[in-house]
Amino acid sequence: MKLFKIAFGIIFVIFAYFQLNDPDSGIWIGVYSFAALACFMSIRGLWPSWVFYVLAAGYIIAGVLQWPPEFEGIFFGEAAMRSLNIELARESLGLGICAIVMIILGKWGQAPLVD
Repeated sequence: MKLFKIAFGIIFVIFAYFQLNDPDSGIWIGVYSFAALACFMSIRGLWPSWVFYVLAAGYIIAGVLQWPPEFEGIFFGEAAMRSLNIELARESLGLGICAIVMIILGKWGQAPLVD
C-alpha cells in the first residue's frame, strides 16, 4: 500500500505540473497538489480516514458539476482541443481519479496505530 501512496502522490504532482499552461491553472494545481499531499500524509498515517472520505466527496461533487453538457470523448491521442466539452470531460476524469484514490486511502490506506 505504501508503494500505491507514493506512486499516486507522484502522479498527482505530475498532473499539477501539466496544468501550468492551463488558463485556470491555479485551481487545478491546487486540486492535484492537495491530492498529492493527501497521499503523502497517508504514508505516515497523519490524517484520520474521515478526511479522505470528505475529500472524496468533494472530488465527486466537483466532478459531477464539471461534467460536460454533451460528452464528446476525451481523445487521448490528440493534444489540441477541439471543443470545451472535451476539456470538461478530461477535468471530470481527473477529479474522478482523485476521488477513487481518496476512497482507497480512507478504506485501506491507514497505517496501524502504534501505542
